[in-house]
Amino acid sequence: MTTATSVPPVPGAPAGAGPAAPPRGGSPAHRRGSARAAAGRRPAWASRIVVNLVLAGFALYTLLPLTWLVIASTKDTADLVGTHGFALADLNFVENLTRMFAEDGGIFGRWMLNTVAYAGVGAALSVLVSLLAAFAFEMYDFRGKEKAFGFVLIGVLVPAAVTTMPLYLLASSTGMVNTFWGVFLPQVASPFGVYLARIFIASYVPRELIEAARIDGAGDFRAFFSVALPVLKPAAVTLFLMAFSAIWNNFFLPLVMLTDRSLFPVALGIYTWNQQEIADPAYAPLVIVGSLLAMLPVVALFLALQRYWKAGIGAGALK
Repeated sequence: MTTATSVPPVPGAPAGAGPAAPPRGGSPAHRRGSARAAAGRRPAWASRIVVNLVLAGFALYTLLPLTWLVIASTKDTADLVGTHGFALADLNFVENLTRMFAEDGGIFGRWMLNTVAYAGVGAALSVLVSLLAAFAFEMYDFRGKEKAFGFVLIGVLVPAAVTTMPLYLLASSTGMVNTFWGVFLPQVASPFGVYLARIFIASYVPRELIEAARIDGAGDFRAFFSVALPVLKPAAVTLFLMAFSAIWNNFFLPLVMLTDRSLFPVALGIYTWNQQEIADPAYAPLVIVGSLLAMLPVVALFLALQRYWKAGIGAGALK
């Protein structure tokens, strides 16, 4: 048996009327909360303005030094001293460029070739070593694997400047000080490259894919180069760009390891000219034009490889 619960009539309401409806607009507390939410809600145009201002600030921070460098590369020594930094003067870029390549018997060209060898070949070998090491860490089970990978992570945490003196002492004991190999070989090993490569392999190379290759008769190196490496092309490009940029701009290791000017990378060579500028201001245009040219290969490489860098790493992985 169900007992009906009667609702008391509202005072002053006509007889037979139902229960009172809630006031329009909700309760007072609800109306106060809505008013606060509306007051705290920013219009869309205000958010866009804030975002655009932040992006404009970053763009200025990036482009202003580059703009100054381009303008200053067209000035001679007198214009560098006597004009405003962003003021245009007589165009002397060709003269500065010709003088720079002729200075010290054309040693700037040798510095650029050295840097291409250090960075280009070194970055390619660094990527190959990192991918092979990461492939072994991810695809094989062996005793002490995670402990060994822990030592790799320790190498990621240690700054490169801390390892420069131990590397110098090691190179001194093996007779590689003031040689090409004393700068080249230490940059092939990259703990961060191994760490990042293992993340790529764990995410985009399934173990089942490698096991299927082994069942079909592929050896370890065949499985890596024929199955895993095609999937990891965007990852390899990313690792190559990072390694190339780091080696190209490396300064401290060549500074400690080299004394022969013919072995200098371009960053260290421009630094020596900058030191000579203190005694001879005529070196100032050479330093500026050299800095501009030293930057161009890195920019060109990023622009040429950006479509691979941005590509989906796992695209077609299991097709």
